[in-house]
Amino acid sequence: MHVKLHLFVQLFTLVFFPSAIWLFLQLLSITSINEWLLKGLQTVGCMPPPVSSAVILTKAVGGNEAAAIFNSAFGSFLGIVITPLLLLLFLGSSSSVPFTSIFSQLFMTVVVPLIIGQIVRRYIKDWLERKKPPFGAVSSCVLLMIIYTTFCDTFSNPNIDLDKFSLIIVVFLIFFVQLSFMFLTFLFSTRNNSGFTPADTVAIIFCSTHKSLTLGIPMLKIVFAGYEHLSLISVPLLIYHPAQILLGSVLVPTIKSWMISRQKAFKLTKQPKAPV
Repeated sequence: MHVKLHLFVQLFTLVFFPSAIWLFLQLLSITSINEWLLKGLQTVGCMPPPVSSAVILTKAVGGNEAAAIFNSAFGSFLGIVITPLLLLLFLGSSSSVPFTSIFSQLFMTVVVPLIIGQIVRRYIKDWLERKKPPFGAVSSCVLLMIIYTTFCDTFSNPNIDLDKFSLIIVVFLIFFVQLSFMFLTFLFSTRNNSGFTPADTVAIIFCSTHKSLTLGIPMLKIVFAGYEHLSLISVPLLIYHPAQILLGSVLVPTIKSWMISRQKAFKLTKQPKAPV
């Protein structure tokens, strides 16, 4: 087990990311950007990694898929506890929902279905391997429905006060944050003494910078239940999710080319030199 890699990804995702966003937002707070959209950016920083997109992109590049799977799954479990704490720490909550109720609702919403699924899978594993149901297509449809219904809830709110200038700026900020953090993780993981292989770097780049929408939206609805600005706070996360997939897909050929060249160079340096 590559403990150093796992530790780096989790600390970057759940400690450095939200802290850096908080510092960045202190500078942006003096601007005319909608304050609730800025707080929405903070919620993005507090989110755990997604289970699917980082793994898919890591696999597409040919990176360390096992590390991506582990960190995505482990980060999601950590997020069930840590993300609500981060949200309450950085944003507070005007919700009347008790603290214990928040975790119990998250447990019932996220953990219980997962446990039931794992139990059921043990009994129908052979059938699943024979029939191969289209779970990928089903999960994509479910995710699309989550995005669609959340968009509908957000923009059908008559009290939403969303100006175009703030929205456009937030979109640019999201791409800026993603690119900056991807570059930062790349620089750190490619240092001479980092101990990471090129394949590890690929997993680190995607797992450290991607954020979960499927866990994020239920968490926001539970932690900020009854919050009048919940719609605005949700907007950056709704933008961040497709943006990370789009940006990752665009960068796949470039990152793959870099990884292959680095792996070839590494093999050449390991080859014994012929005697003169």
